[in-house]
Amino acid sequence: MPQKGKDDARRPRSAPRGHDEGQEANHLSEKEKEEVDEHAKLRPVAVYEIVRQEGEGELARPTSSLVWSGLSAGLSIGFSVYTQATLREYLPDAGWRPLVECWGYAVGFLIVILARQQLFTEITLTAMLPFLAKPDKAGALGIARLWALVFGANLIGTALFGAGIAIDAMHTPDIRAAALEIAREAIDLPVSYMFLRAIAAGWLVATVVWLLPSAGGAGFAVIALLTYLIALFHLSHIVAGSVEAFSLIFTGALGPWQAITHFFLPVTAGNIIGGSALFALVSYAQIARELDEPAGDKKPK
Repeated sequence: MPQKGKDDARRPRSAPRGHDEGQEANHLSEKEKEEVDEHAKLRPVAVYEIVRQEGEGELARPTSSLVWSGLSAGLSIGFSVYTQATLREYLPDAGWRPLVECWGYAVGFLIVILARQQLFTEITLTAMLPFLAKPDKAGALGIARLWALVFGANLIGTALFGAGIAIDAMHTPDIRAAALEIAREAIDLPVSYMFLRAIAAGWLVATVVWLLPSAGGAGFAVIALLTYLIALFHLSHIVAGSVEAFSLIFTGALGPWQAITHFFLPVTAGNIIGGSALFALVSYAQIARELDEPAGDKKPK
């Protein structure tokens, strides 16, 4: 009679839910069993652990690394605004134009995320998970340091890109005009709407971070689709939106104080609430009890 321990060792780790504990997938070859294991979906607790470890890595990075990475992210995200403006300029003025134009908004996010640059709205989730697992004063100070460095560096980068649009550094007046038009549309909203749309945008960016560990080769599509929705739904993103805000400030169409009170404060608060207060808490809550259970004690529900 086979020993139970040996049966368990041979049983594929990816056995479907409801699979009989004593039944073994004898109908599969060893190679097929390995393929099943490779394609098995990550459990939520595994996704949490991957994102949490990324957060710990970000919290431990040197100041200079965070600043340079945040600066490059601020510059890169400007291509979201510029690509969207380019598509608007060259597409016909038809009812379907926004459906295509908004794909341009994904370009900057693809550059930033795939290049592993530091984007403020990404770290609102990743930095919160280590803190939720072990809340203490040191963790809170670490989050404050990370957010301040990355956010400040992001804004320096977006200010440079916004200034480039304002002075038409690339000598493309038609695209510049389209970019300023998009910027006015993004800023010309009541503060309450801006805040609520920022919460939704923060949630979507956090969703990108949460999905990437299990996305595999579909990571490009995940980033492109969810950031496309930010533009399509006219949501407010503090980093990409600050390119638009700075371009209006440098052309004199928006006063600095108005930009702070009407855009920067409500959108920053909304993105943080959507990404860290809501998504991070919900994501942590769904796996909190599993963290205290040994891996071998977890049973399918």
